[in-house]
Amino acid sequence: MKSYLYLIGRTQTFLLGISVFMLMTLPGLLALYPDTFSGPVIDHLYTASHFALFFVMSVRPLADIFTDTRWIRPLVILRKGAGVFSASIIVSFILSKFIVDPSGFLGDFGTMAYWSFHNFALFTHLADISAVLLLITSNNLSKRLLGKNWKRIQRLSYVYFYGSTIYVLFIYSDPVALFYLIVVTFLTIMAFGMNRSRKHVAVTAST
Repeated sequence: MKSYLYLIGRTQTFLLGISVFMLMTLPGLLALYPDTFSGPVIDHLYTASHFALFFVMSVRPLADIFTDTRWIRPLVILRKGAGVFSASIIVSFILSKFIVDPSGFLGDFGTMAYWSFHNFALFTHLADISAVLLLITSNNLSKRLLGKNWKRIQRLSYVYFYGSTIYVLFIYSDPVALFYLIVVTFLTIMAFGMNRSRKHVAVTAST
């Protein structure tokens, strides 16, 4: 278990490090070399981001469901690194659009069309905003400053996940997105039910 925890710690450091590196380099590269970063490269980046987000959303309910499985609970530690990694990719794309056309980007942001249900635009843009807020607050300083509100902001991970997954599912008919959606929803509901059942048993036992 000691070696396992060490590996998790190193993985966390790697994910946070590569996330910082991407935020420093990827927006400029996407803006300056759009032909190089197109097609398969962009698809791979989005795939990596979505898989990391799937991990974030599924590992906590898995740990709550399989409480007796010792190796699952430590994986919850990686939610921070995986979440930052996922959001860093999305925020990098947002920043690249701002670099290319800042006035156009900000102008579109304030239009009704940007927030419409047409082509599920509302879902992807809510996911984008959630990714930005989650990334900004994924640090100890924000946790101290926000106090109890920090956990409320972190619940935007559900908006980030469901917004992006619904968009990918219905716009690109991606079966992987459907799989992610079903698994995370099932695990979340199951974990919620089991946690409530445990609390009920604990309260009953104490009375």
